[in-house]
Amino acid sequence: MPMIWFFYNLLFPVVFLLMLPKFLSRMVRRGGYRRHFEQRVGIYGKNTAARLAKGRRIWIHAVSVGEIFVALRFIEEYRKQNSDALFVLSTTTSTGHAIGEEKLDPRDVLIYFPLDLPFVMKRALNAVNPLKLILVECEFWPNLVRQTHKRGIPVSLINGRISASSFRGYMFLRSFTRQLLEMIDPICTQGRQDTERLLAMGARSETVKTLGTAKYDLPPPVADADAVARAVLRMVSVPDDALILLGGSTWPGEEEALCRIYKNLRAKHPDLFLVLVPRHVERRDEVVKTVEAQELSCTLRSNCRPGDLTGRSPREDTRPTEDVPDVLVVDTTGELMSFYAAADVVFVGKSLTEHGGQNPIEPALFGKPVITGPNMENFPAVMDDFLSAKAMRQVADPQDLEKAVSELLTDSSARAELGEAARGVIENRRGVITKMVEQVG
Repeated sequence: MPMIWFFYNLLFPVVFLLMLPKFLSRMVRRGGYRRHFEQRVGIYGKNTAARLAKGRRIWIHAVSVGEIFVALRFIEEYRKQNSDALFVLSTTTSTGHAIGEEKLDPRDVLIYFPLDLPFVMKRALNAVNPLKLILVECEFWPNLVRQTHKRGIPVSLINGRISASSFRGYMFLRSFTRQLLEMIDPICTQGRQDTERLLAMGARSETVKTLGTAKYDLPPPVADADAVARAVLRMVSVPDDALILLGGSTWPGEEEALCRIYKNLRAKHPDLFLVLVPRHVERRDEVVKTVEAQELSCTLRSNCRPGDLTGRSPREDTRPTEDVPDVLVVDTTGELMSFYAAADVVFVGKSLTEHGGQNPIEPALFGKPVITGPNMENFPAVMDDFLSAKAMRQVADPQDLEKAVSELLTDSSARAELGEAARGVIENRRGVITKMVEQVG
């Protein structure tokens, strides 16, 4: 074994042990981490093991929610050309696992991703015995890639992207990274910058294909996508013609900024209502305290559960409450898209007070005017597309955000124009998944 692999396998357990308290904390807070924890060391229950043993499958790994949706769309498109294909889908997070449980085809198997230790990966590969390994976005797990390649199993990367911070780390270990990238073919990237970075890291030019981002290939929204959101808003006496300012996938500091903006703009727009959807549900108490610290009242989406929330046939137990809160905090999972569909102006989180950004394509899919903060490093190709088409507003700070929100709330035609431009960007760039399926073969 080359010395660099020896050091990786020596250091990985040390890093894991240092991070173990964080993992244990997540298990306590999120609960879902405890389920199937044995799968993280390559041990599978009788039912899962039996299903894996029935036939060889394509293993596709997607770390969390955004990557899971890309993986699910890839599986769907792959089956259009290979109807008998079977898949194993692995994920790292409990939220990603929950989405997989809900959306994955019953023919396929869902597992948690195993630790990247030699003996664990050997055990997992023996159990899965994949036909192919497909990695989503930026999942270069050395032992997984190396052991899979040594078994003669093709390894591919789809929707590849390399952030600036990841690029610096990979370049520091370029000789190691180059060895990994030589084992992956094809490498399908989201944009020109991702391709340039991968080539600098040592990827072979003939294996790298710049195809665009698969996140444009979201399924078209259903006609009544906003039904649940509208029903919830009616329950708290928010009229259908209210202006909805939505903070989607917000992080600490962003809720406070949106609350301040909301307070400042309500005098000019008395029909304005604020909806906050924090990225992590377990922050609900923190978000409530933030709202109340701004002297605003709020209610939780989880308290709006009685009756039928489809919005199609109102029932006696879904009549509005008498008191209208200032803010609705959505502390449930799987409903963000519904609230995007009901919004008039959308701020996409993890971009103002945090770095990285959340997915701006989802609200754009509904033709909504989208605003982001300056820190959208996770979506460089997408931001290039939207900004060059003037299909999004990107602001520098909370003051700039307030100005942008105010302008859009005041001008309905500007909202419509920005939203339609955003939807046009998506329509013009669909079809990336099909190209990735063709490359993977």
